[in-house]
Amino acid sequence: MRNTGLISLAYYYFDYKDSEKQHRRGLLSSLLLQLTARSDAFCDILDRLHLKCDMGLLQPSESDLIKCLEMVLALPGQGKVYIIMDAVDECPNNLGIPTSRQKVLKLVDDLVSLRHPHVRICVTSRPEIDIRSSLGHLTSHCVSLHDERGQRKDIIDYLKHVIVSDQNMAKWREEDKQLVVDTLAHKADGM
Repeated sequence: MRNTGLISLAYYYFDYKDSEKQHRRGLLSSLLLQLTARSDAFCDILDRLHLKCDMGLLQPSESDLIKCLEMVLALPGQGKVYIIMDAVDECPNNLGIPTSRQKVLKLVDDLVSLRHPHVRICVTSRPEIDIRSSLGHLTSHCVSLHDERGQRKDIIDYLKHVIVSDQNMAKWREEDKQLVVDTLAHKADGM
């Protein structure tokens, strides 16, 4: 559907290994680039921001990026827009007031509050208390994989596969292999 232009899709992964991908600014920039890449009307909005920033000599402020995204989402006559924010729990929640995570959660709240009927937002995260309390009132549908037996089974199957496939681990005693599987599966906490 995206390839035929019937929908717009933007995906962002908050990567715990990359500090540049743990903040609202990176999210906003990525969403705007993805959404504007396939639409002339969206691209016009981004062009106006580019002009405002002296043809790219200045960095846009986060508030400018937010306004730009809101204008993109408000354009009439467009198909459905899907925004996926993956691993929001990877945003730091310990530095700054507000923290990086609080800023991202506020952005989600603000985007949902726009109530655009064609915009769908999917947020994935571990069930951290601050995230659940910030997003709980916004969700129309919540799926938790943390307590699913199928997920635990997948983790155990993966661990067993790794142990059997690794030449060194394959030589271990069966009880040691089982201890590793049991310990890691228990400590994985659904991850």
